[in-house]
Amino acid sequence: MDQDKLERLRARYAGASGADIHDPHFAKVAADQFKGDKRKWPFSDVATFISAPYRPDALGLPDLGGLDVAIIGLPMDLGVTNRAGTRLGPRAVRAVERMGPMDHVIGTAPFGMLKVADIGDVPFRSRYSLESCHEDIEATFKTIVAAGVSTLAVGGDHSITYPIMKAVGEKRPVGMVHIDAHCDTSGPYEGSKFHHGGPFRQAVLDGVLDPERVIQIGIRGGAEYLWEFSYESGMTVIHANEVDDLGIEAVIAKALAVIGDGPTYVSFDVDSLDPAFAPGTGTPEVGGLTPREALAILRGLKGADIVAADVVEIAPQYDATTNTAQCAAQVLFTELCLIAEARALGKGRP
Repeated sequence: MDQDKLERLRARYAGASGADIHDPHFAKVAADQFKGDKRKWPFSDVATFISAPYRPDALGLPDLGGLDVAIIGLPMDLGVTNRAGTRLGPRAVRAVERMGPMDHVIGTAPFGMLKVADIGDVPFRSRYSLESCHEDIEATFKTIVAAGVSTLAVGGDHSITYPIMKAVGEKRPVGMVHIDAHCDTSGPYEGSKFHHGGPFRQAVLDGVLDPERVIQIGIRGGAEYLWEFSYESGMTVIHANEVDDLGIEAVIAKALAVIGDGPTYVSFDVDSLDPAFAPGTGTPEVGGLTPREALAILRGLKGADIVAADVVEIAPQYDATTNTAQCAAQVLFTELCLIAEARALGKGRP
């Protein structure tokens, strides 16, 4: 062993505390985490999304309390076609006790870059009416968007994204990176057009989502016959098996080419992941993405104009391991990093 090197290491670290970090980038992150040599216990206090401060009062303030990003729960699953239970998704994601403070791949520490808070859940009027829930979502998100605040939504079934887009895309249509097992562009059936299998058809027809700037990644399963609208409208569809054929770097390059420089929404359905990793969802489809693949695709969007995002379809009662909620929380944190990077470039505003 190099004795001179050992003496240098002893001189710097033998008497140091865990808070003594010398790399400037790491030291800045550590300064937000340590008080003396103590860090906050991850299992203490009230659980919030990715340990963000809890600000349920923010919705009632004119500027949302000066927030840059509002993380909000949408515990609603009246639009599901199969197994119910995603109303419990937000609570399960809040219960994940360790997430962040830094993304080790892209080097982003968002809480030091933005004012972020968990602002609670959308105040729904009725647990029985899907239509009124969508109205409540749209009204809530219009309030947030009017304050210039970016949103991170945790669902809930995927029908919630339609009213969110009506708020986020009201002034100009957004593009979308959609990671899912299903295209969710089917038509009305059984008396409803608001189910979780068709939010993006409705968003396009309402003029709030630009289909030419939409890429759908991870698509698979027996419902392919329902997704004609994706192809007819000009969306780009990459099936799960094609991810293997193309490779992650090519998928990222295609996504960036499709969304271009315009404002973009990221929608992540946990059933995009193979049920080996995320069984806690209403419509699991075997043959899906791994968490590592999904995170690599998301991280590849660094620098894009990401104005809002969601993670949906977490049904924790089907997953005794909590893996699904763990994956959802990591995706949520990664989405926050993307918004932080966008805002650092003067973009990322709804």
